[in-house]
Amino acid sequence: MLLNRKTIAKLAEELKDNGKKLVFTNGCFDIIHSGHIKYLTEARKLGDYLIVGLNSDSSVKLLKGDERPINSEEDRATVLCGLKAVDFVTVFDEETPAEIIQEIIPNVLVKGGDYTVETVVGADTVQNSGGKVIIIPFVEGKSTTRIINKMK
Repeated sequence: MLLNRKTIAKLAEELKDNGKKLVFTNGCFDIIHSGHIKYLTEARKLGDYLIVGLNSDSSVKLLKGDERPINSEEDRATVLCGLKAVDFVTVFDEETPAEIIQEIIPNVLVKGGDYTVETVVGADTVQNSGGKVIIIPFVEGKSTTRIINKMK
């Protein structure tokens, strides 16, 4: 389900007040591939609900360049919302998810194996609130960039 920032923050607070464990991850999710599916499935197993922070189109351009995203934020959000592992999606415009993580304060913050706990944006916020930061191993050979390069 796609929710705006205000609604997801309020919902997160209500769910945590009811003892639910919230897992948060973020990314561009431009062209969904099997690596994404495995990653999101593993992330979902770490709690009661999985919230995905989706980089807006303008945020993706800042991070990846003018030729990205391939798919619009509306299309990317629709695909993510259709995945079994994903409970909620919210879009953020900033270059990093630091603000949305501060608004949600998930119990578990998840990133892929190309990160370390020390390089995960928002790790300090989550850890200072008693939460955990989990790194899920990267699925070798699976990336949106690789797919785009293969298509070229």
